[in-house]
Amino acid sequence: MQRQKITLILYFYLMERNIKLIWDFYGPMAEGTAAHHQIHLDQYALSNGFEVYLTGHQNFDQNNSEAFLVVKERDMLKVRDDLKPHRAEVYHEKIS
Repeated sequence: MQRQKITLILYFYLMERNIKLIWDFYGPMAEGTAAHHQIHLDQYALSNGFEVYLTGHQNFDQNNSEAFLVVKERDMLKVRDDLKPHRAEVYHEKIS
């Protein structure tokens, strides 16, 4: 019985969802602002010691870009409270 409990806990730990927190930027300087924001997201993740994270930025068109930080679900509340992202979604790709 104890072995099953440990196995179940380990399974949920390994299968924890990744959450993509997103900041949207608009206007002619959106791409540069998103790229700069990514630098700060990297610094934040390193200073808070997140084991697993991914940052990036994406340009959708001339006036619309986003910066993002992907973290484990257990870290999501801290990031949300500290940095106030505009939106979030479940991130289905694997991060290491």
